[in-house]
Amino acid sequence: MDHIVTLQEAVTAFADFTEPTDAELDAIELEMPAILADVDLLDAQIITLDRALTELDVRRIRRARRRLLAAGCELANRTGDGILPEVGA
Repeated sequence: MDHIVTLQEAVTAFADFTEPTDAELDAIELEMPAILADVDLLDAQIITLDRALTELDVRRIRRARRRLLAAGCELANRTGDGILPEVGA
């Protein structure tokens, strides 16, 4: 039987280079409202997986979709203005 050996030291030897840059952190912060709105929509959908939809569930999902669309529109408008920093530059 052959043993498979991992190269853990070689993989983690350059751990300093795996941290996000300031530009990447700024881009994540700019996208955070859309990310959180997406999480809210997923939460509303997950709640309804094991039961029949009620009117309250339908409203919760509809509101979450609207928040996600609004956050996406806001992000798209900011991106169109060139406000997003260049990632990887």
